[in-house]
Amino acid sequence: MRKTPSSRILRFAARFARAERGATAVEFGLVAVPILTMIFGLLELALVFMVATTLDQATQAAARRIRTGEFQSGAAPTQINFKAMVCQNMTWLQSQCASSLWLDVQTFSNYAALAGAPPVPIATLDPNSPTANPCFQPGQPADIVLVRTYFQWDLITPLLSSALQNMGSTSGKRLISSTTAFRNEPFNSNPAVGAACH
Repeated sequence: MRKTPSSRILRFAARFARAERGATAVEFGLVAVPILTMIFGLLELALVFMVATTLDQATQAAARRIRTGEFQSGAAPTQINFKAMVCQNMTWLQSQCASSLWLDVQTFSNYAALAGAPPVPIATLDPNSPTANPCFQPGQPADIVLVRTYFQWDLITPLLSSALQNMGSTSGKRLISSTTAFRNEPFNSNPAVGAACH
């Protein structure tokens, strides 16, 4: 007597339910996507922190040359040369620094005015155009100077870029900034340096 198709299906389903040969592959398939997303997310976040640390160190090193007057007393104390000075200290990011770095250097008469300086709007940043930067005033002896640098970092994790990007909802970029403020030390002044904003 031939078995009905329904009994064959039931026997196959029972055999399939008891089978354990592919259990590991199925379990890995279920947890692989969340685990890999978490791993790539941690790597992405670690890279963002590394870029921020590198930018901080480069900004501090370049700003120190403004503070001591070494930059203002040099042969060409221009915004382009200061940007090159920051990029020179960007170690592992030097190759992309010129096209991804934007800076703002301003002079203030007192610390209250410095504290009230608004942040630069993200929409106005254009690292490829030095003339687009609004101000470059490294200042004279005893001036209060605010140095802000901005670096555009391309995010690499597609699923997590929406959580980390801050340059538009579809940009896939993270703007990382570094700021330092100080009073210039006494040095031989050069009145032609940073006389006005662009």
